[in-house]
Amino acid sequence: MKDTFDENTDRRAWMSLLAKAPEGRVAALLDAAMTRPGFTWLRAPETGSTMVRARAGGTGAPFNLGEMTVTRCALTLETGEVGHAYIQGRRKDDAEVAALVDALMQTNAADLLRPKLLAPLQDELATAKSDRAAKAAATKVDFFTMVRGED
Repeated sequence: MKDTFDENTDRRAWMSLLAKAPEGRVAALLDAAMTRPGFTWLRAPETGSTMVRARAGGTGAPFNLGEMTVTRCALTLETGEVGHAYIQGRRKDDAEVAALVDALMQTNAADLLRPKLLAPLQDELATAKSDRAAKAAATKVDFFTMVRGED
């Protein structure tokens, strides 16, 4: 039987938030929370493309939907923690900050960054999602069948 505990669940969640953040937002929140520590590049930010796969109806056979531009990087803090980032688009600065936050979240700075960086970012993304849903709901059309009077 597979063990259901996944030690990477928290990391997966914060990396998802960092990847979905608007341009420059993570940097602004990080700079407001603390001064950036020193680090060494393991892989400097580089831009490339990745294949996006999909399934018809979410359950069908997988197919290649197309390519998407991504920026990736990896760094290590002076204390030894390693941070990685993959960001959609050509945003090298955002990838650097996301990798830095990933590494910092593995240190004692995580207690500071959760309320000052991750929580506001999560709230902003949830608000944006609900605003999009409300805008889409406003265009909803309910179709119904009218009785024509013919028997």
